[in-house]
Amino acid sequence: MAEPVDAEQLDPEAFREFLERSRTGDDGPVVMLNLLALKPDGGFDKYMEYGAAVAPILEGIGGRPLYSARGSRALIGGGRAWDLVLLVEYPSRAAFLEMIGSPEYREIAHLRTEAITASELHPLELAG
Repeated sequence: MAEPVDAEQLDPEAFREFLERSRTGDDGPVVMLNLLALKPDGGFDKYMEYGAAVAPILEGIGGRPLYSARGSRALIGGGRAWDLVLLVEYPSRAAFLEMIGSPEYREIAHLRTEAITASELHPLELAG
């Protein structure tokens, strides 16, 4: 049986690729797809607290939420059912890294961790 994955565990290779891309001159806008499994007792409320706390930090670096919705079971594929799905736009990968590395963000990051049991974070960009 596989060991459970920490809800906030980074994939080192994917993060290295993300960092490399942030350092190039081709670091345009990026949308982060957030897939979240929330703790059954109070996870949603705790995540809403996190959302309110992160909003001014996100705005300060030029980011903005694009979409949020309650998740459901997949019609195709065998993946897990996510409780919450979010799309958040950042002006660049560098801006995202600036945000998560800021003292203001580090002060509130625990709210996100306290709200979730599992998560996936996928950087997306326009195709074509």
